[in-house]
Amino acid sequence: MTERMIENRVKKLKDLEAQMAALEEQAETIKAELKADMEEKGLDELQTKSGLVRWKEIISSRLDGKALKAALPEIYAQFCRASASRRFTIA
Repeated sequence: MTERMIENRVKKLKDLEAQMAALEEQAETIKAELKADMEEKGLDELQTKSGLVRWKEIISSRLDGKALKAALPEIYAQFCRASASRRFTIA
């Protein structure tokens, strides 16, 4: 790609990301309104014509890595594994 093509792609990508952020913000606002209404009514589930809306408490158990490392660092080191990834950013 030429430098001009790259610049155009970067601009278009930034515009699309801004649009996505605005849409995500609108979606989060609507979700918050639905959650508040269900909380007010004391509902976990709400059947609508469009589908089933759920706002339930989920309890899960997870390992607290920081606490394990503080209490038993040798065991933490024994079971700790490294992972690698790549990150794409445009600043």
